[in-house]
Amino acid sequence: MKRVDDFRLKFGNKELVPLMIGGMGVDISTAELALEAARLGGVGHISDAMVQDVSDRRFDTDFVKEKTKFYKHNINNSDKSEVQFDMGRLAEATKLHVGRTMEAKRGDGLIFVNCMEKLTMNSPRDTLQVRLNSALDAGIDGITLSAGLHLGSFALMADHPRFRDAKLGIIVSSVRALQLFLRKTARLNRLPDFVVIEGPLAGGHLGFGMDWAQYDLATIVTEIAQFLKTEQLDIPLIAAGGIFTGSDATHFLELGAAGIQVATRFTVANECGLPDKVKQEYFKASEEDIVVNTLSPTGYPMRMLRNTPAIGAGIRPNCEAYGYLLDGNGGCAYINAYNAQIVIHPDGKNISVPDKTCLCTHMRNYNCWTCGSTTYRLKDTTRKQADGTYQTLSAEHIFKDYQFSADNQILLPA
Repeated sequence: MKRVDDFRLKFGNKELVPLMIGGMGVDISTAELALEAARLGGVGHISDAMVQDVSDRRFDTDFVKEKTKFYKHNINNSDKSEVQFDMGRLAEATKLHVGRTMEAKRGDGLIFVNCMEKLTMNSPRDTLQVRLNSALDAGIDGITLSAGLHLGSFALMADHPRFRDAKLGIIVSSVRALQLFLRKTARLNRLPDFVVIEGPLAGGHLGFGMDWAQYDLATIVTEIAQFLKTEQLDIPLIAAGGIFTGSDATHFLELGAAGIQVATRFTVANECGLPDKVKQEYFKASEEDIVVNTLSPTGYPMRMLRNTPAIGAGIRPNCEAYGYLLDGNGGCAYINAYNAQIVIHPDGKNISVPDKTCLCTHMRNYNCWTCGSTTYRLKDTTRKQADGTYQTLSAEHIFKDYQFSADNQILLPA
């Protein structure tokens, strides 16, 4: 029986272990986690979600403090249209996070940055362009375009000297989404270097509606592979979502995928950015505890644990400090939902906002427990300790278990 290690992900003359660790924000996929993937010969991701806050915590900068102070006068104003990001400071934070990570890189693998289009930041085009080009400036090996169709994102990088050098890919959940992307970018004569096909069992935001359960990753991979074959396009496909064991991964590699992307099992890695108490919540979760809801202001369904503290929380929007989901007019679905509750409770006390969540603040505080569909199986990958908690694992242990396991076996820690 074949194992993941019997395959290789090829980018030109470079061959890699066909295993990517997904880019979980905010700093859940830490630099340390990405660096381990690269050291072991695979692909690691960092995320540029809320990069200024990430920089403040990692490098003791003051990006958030400065922005909050500048817009302090607007904190109690429901109109957030004037809250803008300083593009120079945004570029500085991105270069710092990406650059320091790349300086520490060892091994033959690669490090990519996950870049969400839905982080509109009150100036969707300009802020996205700064994030993309600053990551290229800082030497990132590649960029994975996520959370959106990214129909104009290649054009935003087209004048950068590394536009044809860095590995650029996109996450899609249907053949139609890929077709749209290729059609819109055709004039640039620049194909993506890889396509991540994210199925309905993935964690966090989903590229489906609430009918997500009607879809199947293997079917989508087959459809996209057939489309590429018909169009005579040679683009590596990376299967993602619900791939829990090395045997699951091998199934998709044998199906024709060039690699697989995984994240859920790495949420409980020592190198993962989640606090230890949250990792224990992931370990304890049952299958019934995992839900898909429409609480995200982005408009995408989102998978999370039922006991997520962010659900129903009525905190005041903190856009002066963060504001990463403000649209081009300074609006956000959570602000609208919060303001509707203020009309009912004008004193602002004991407010609950049941239909949306303040994703920026809750993700920053690790109170939005997004997860994959297989999170309830994490307890089966480790040992329960005498105090009732579960043993966390090294990223190397998890990576190598994917790489070398067979027969649906999972290697427990020593």
